[in-house]
Amino acid sequence: MRTLHRAWVIAAVILVAIVGAAGFRATPGVLITPLQEEFHWSRSTISAAVSVNLLLFGLTAPFAAALMEKLGVRRVVASALVLVATGSGLTVFMTSSWQLILCWGVLVGLGTGSMALALVATITGRWFTRHRGVVTGVLTAGGATGQLIFLPLLAYLAKADGWRVAALSVAGSALAVAPLVWFFVRDRPRDVGLLPYGATEEPPVVPLAPGGAARRAIGALRTAARTRSFWFLAGGFAICGASTNGLVGTHFIPAAHDHGMAETTAAGLLALVGIFDIAGTIVAGWLSDRMDSRKLLAWYYLLRGLSLLVLPSLFSATTHPNMLIFIVFYGLDWVATVPPTVALCREVFGEAGPVVFGWVFASHQIGAAVAAVGAGLIRDSFGDYDAAWYVAGALCFVATGFSLGVRGKSRKLVPVTV
Repeated sequence: MRTLHRAWVIAAVILVAIVGAAGFRATPGVLITPLQEEFHWSRSTISAAVSVNLLLFGLTAPFAAALMEKLGVRRVVASALVLVATGSGLTVFMTSSWQLILCWGVLVGLGTGSMALALVATITGRWFTRHRGVVTGVLTAGGATGQLIFLPLLAYLAKADGWRVAALSVAGSALAVAPLVWFFVRDRPRDVGLLPYGATEEPPVVPLAPGGAARRAIGALRTAARTRSFWFLAGGFAICGASTNGLVGTHFIPAAHDHGMAETTAAGLLALVGIFDIAGTIVAGWLSDRMDSRKLLAWYYLLRGLSLLVLPSLFSATTHPNMLIFIVFYGLDWVATVPPTVALCREVFGEAGPVVFGWVFASHQIGAAVAAVGAGLIRDSFGDYDAAWYVAGALCFVATGFSLGVRGKSRKLVPVTV
């Protein structure tokens, strides 16, 4: 029997960490209503904490990717899990809204940001040559799986036992995953005497740029920002974040509750998005190995925009077939944009691709943060979310044009990996 390549073990453990990170980050969507009922904070106040979480989730990514070059994936990810556990556990003692921002916004945001999609780009770039797109799709789908596992469970715990039990469950889960990362993950194939999976020769060693992780991350941004393709990728991904994590991920449950739907039912629908996203993202990874990622990305944004324009008419107190059709359609598209975006960053920016993707992902979370706060303000001002859905749908059409505008390989690459 052939020995299982170590790359698959690494990918499996990182998948568990990504599953957890996605569930941890998505938890505030379940807690909005319980926190509002207990502390009498406004929807926009609680959304501000979610916005900080989303913002740091993205802005941490490029620095975490560069820090992985210096300290290693194992140390960074294990430390991030401990940080998530600390932030989630401390929320049970909070009495003021600033403490929510500190715990769920800052601590959990920094922790989950260190396990964001830049980690996927780093792992697939180092450990895989064959099936890279498919593995990217599977690891990206881990985000949907985390949502699938955690949202219904946490919604049930928050309703049955209180939101504090849900928060402590997140803390315990994060601590349970940290030892797996520490004992099983290694930084590069050559650390254990292997080649990347599918490689026939040792990849060339690219000298590490001088300076610390922050300097390398900023250097990658400075060089990438000189290209039009970077701004098209970043702009499109900002709209991606606004139309997924920021809007649907944060406000779908309270929006459905506004129409009389039980929170547990709404959380179940959002979890169904995660089920279909698993299939959609894996297929997107497979397609990104076989077709032009620009066209693939453009199609995903176009279809997402159309679905969001329809959503306001689908909310009701009960689940009906049209809403289920939306869930299936939207779920297949939810994070399917990631594999082609990772592929384009690698194609355009070469060895600097993972760190550049970290900055592109940061734009994703900036868009998500703006949408999280903006949708909360729209709800407080107009009494419903309708305008938020329509604006997000229109912006997706803009992202379609951005995707088609990305061009070929940059002449200036940033040496950030070894």
